[in-house]
Amino acid sequence: MSTPSALSPNPSPVRVQRVPKSTFRHHIAERLRAAILEGELAPGAQLVESALAAQFDVSRGPLREALRQLVEEGLLVTVPYTGTHVISLSVDDVREIYSMRITLERFAFEQAWDKRDDAFRRELLRRNAALTACIDARDDAASILAELDLHGLVYEASGHRLLQRTWHSLRGRLQLYWAAHHRAHGTRGPRRDSHDSYVQAALGDDLQAMLAEISTHMGRGAQQTELFLSTPPTSPPGAAS
Repeated sequence: MSTPSALSPNPSPVRVQRVPKSTFRHHIAERLRAAILEGELAPGAQLVESALAAQFDVSRGPLREALRQLVEEGLLVTVPYTGTHVISLSVDDVREIYSMRITLERFAFEQAWDKRDDAFRRELLRRNAALTACIDARDDAASILAELDLHGLVYEASGHRLLQRTWHSLRGRLQLYWAAHHRAHGTRGPRRDSHDSYVQAALGDDLQAMLAEISTHMGRGAQQTELFLSTPPTSPPGAAS
C-alpha cells in the first residue's frame, strides 16, 4: 500500500482568514486617539480623510468608522462644510468637567457604597496597579485610559444605567483634560501616588470621607490646568513675531 505524497498534485486551497474591518477600525481609532492625547494632533486640527486613508493604507469605510467612534467618544467633532476636527478644550470646558465629575462620582459612590464586595475591592486594587504600571512605563496615553478604568469601576458597580451612559459620554473630554493636565505639569501621567488616598477611602467604611476625597482629588491641579490652557504659548528666542 503506497504512502500518500506530502505534495498532492491537486492540493486543497489554503484558507486564509481575512482581517475583519473592525480590526482596521480599532487600529486606526487607537492610533488617532494616541496622537490626540500625546499632542501630535493639536486641538482644532482638521483631519483629512484622503490623507489618513493613504497613511493607514485602508479604504474610506473603516477610516470613517474609526472617526465616528472618536466623535462618539468626544475627541473629535464634525462640523458641516468644514470637516472633522480635534476637539478644542477651553478653560470653561475644564470648569464644567470639574463640576460635572464631582457631581457624577459622588452620586456613583452613594449608589454603589453598599454594593462593594470582595470582587469590587480586588478589582479596584487591580486597576490601581495597572495604572501604576503605566505611569512607571511613562506611557501617557495608556495611563489616561487606565485612570479612566479606575474611576469607571464605581459607575459599573452602581448598576445605574443612565449614570453609566453619562459617564461614557464624558470619557473623551476627560481624556483631553488629563492630557492637558499632564502637559501643564510636564509629566507623562499622573503622580505615582496620586490615587493612594482615593483608593484607601474607596475601600474604607466612611462614605462622607469618600465624598470629601472626591472633591479634593478632582480639585488637585485644576487651577494649574486652567492656567496652562489660558496662557498663550511663548515663542522661542529669536523667533519672528
